[in-house]
Amino acid sequence: MAQSSADRPQVGEVAYATRLREGDLAPYVLLPGDPDRIPKITCYWDEFEEKGNYRQYRTATGKYKGAEISAVSTGVGGPSTEVVLDELARLGADTFIRVGTSGSIQPHIRCGDLVINTGAVRFDGTSNLYVWPEYPAYADYDVVMALIQACEELGFSYHLGLAATAGSFYAGQARPVYGDYVPPGKEKLLEEYQRVGVANLEMEGSTILTLARLYRKRAGMIVGIVADRVNNVWNDEGVEEKVSKAATHAVKILAEWDLLKKQAGKRHIYPGLITKTREER
Repeated sequence: MAQSSADRPQVGEVAYATRLREGDLAPYVLLPGDPDRIPKITCYWDEFEEKGNYRQYRTATGKYKGAEISAVSTGVGGPSTEVVLDELARLGADTFIRVGTSGSIQPHIRCGDLVINTGAVRFDGTSNLYVWPEYPAYADYDVVMALIQACEELGFSYHLGLAATAGSFYAGQARPVYGDYVPPGKEKLLEEYQRVGVANLEMEGSTILTLARLYRKRAGMIVGIVADRVNNVWNDEGVEEKVSKAATHAVKILAEWDLLKKQAGKRHIYPGLITKTREER
């Protein structure tokens, strides 16, 4: 490897972790965790080209109904997500949508449902290194509205709610671990989440939302429920396809809105937005 700055390592002209270079990314980037989810997303696009595949970071860029779009896997958890988000921001990405799976902890949210998270409780362990714990992790309104519109147009039922982003898959999400060990004070963790209105648990959202806000970028998230923690059921059939379609379609909507905003000289514009009442959903 050629010599580079220790503060900002690079491999020649490409970014250190993602192996991406200028021009590899679209402004709109979908962020799944699993590298194997990239082909599950790009199969809905009109065209695409793989731009990078190094460690857990796999990248594709293409087009969907006229909108330029990229997808980059983040790996699991806050630390690996931090690395990729920094590099993508430096390479010109502007809008990020986390596309993932999650576990529900409210009885009305079941396996197969979609949740558009409007914010996240910051237990990721990474974002606290950037800003005070009191700083909120909340989604950009444009992205939330586009995700809602996408689900409406595709006929997908969805919930809006607050996520809790854990820095752990087991103990941090109140799952039993080897030897039936339970961390001190965590015996009723799921009940506490339920009591304060958290809808679902996942592992990358608050890192993305917090860092994107600090970087002056837009971010949002949509997840499919694969774990019903209330009834202790796991079922991931069809969920990845739905979140991939919804997030991809949301990019097309955002691109259209952004063009209209640019032409009209406005910050926010939501033409033709269709929503349903709580009862209808």
